[in-house]
Amino acid sequence: MNVAFASDHAGWPLRARMLAEIAAAGHVVMDCGSAAIEPGDDYPDRSAAVGRAVVHGRAERGVVVCGSGVGAAVAANKVRGIRACMCHDSFSARQGVEDDDMNVLCLGARVIGEELAAELLRDFLAARFSGAERHRRRVEKIAALERAFGAEPDR
Repeated sequence: MNVAFASDHAGWPLRARMLAEIAAAGHVVMDCGSAAIEPGDDYPDRSAAVGRAVVHGRAERGVVVCGSGVGAAVAANKVRGIRACMCHDSFSARQGVEDDDMNVLCLGARVIGEELAAELLRDFLAARFSGAERHRRRVEKIAALERAFGAEPDR
């Protein structure tokens, strides 16, 4: 699977480990930045880059790391077609994919440690959408909300 990854300056402490975990799981990393720490860079830019990679089919999943994970999730969810969540527990990282077809995982480097982040990433990447009728119905309702109230598709 192709996995888009990005972190802002606050997410930098988890960057190397997350990139290594993605590759170790046999996935192809699409590095959406930044290659060097950039003090004052902005998580919305990183989230948008990952979101665009996913919605345009260059990656099947995405991961964004900022300080808390909250800002990255809020920003990523502004890209039509992205279902991003901040997860700091294994159940949510797995179940978010299985039930809600989550396609972007957001982590907070100032909130969780490296080992937990690696576990959550592995759970997220290993999970598969169940496709159960009730879950498909709910994901379609989310898409309908996005069409009705969301921004224009990110180009």
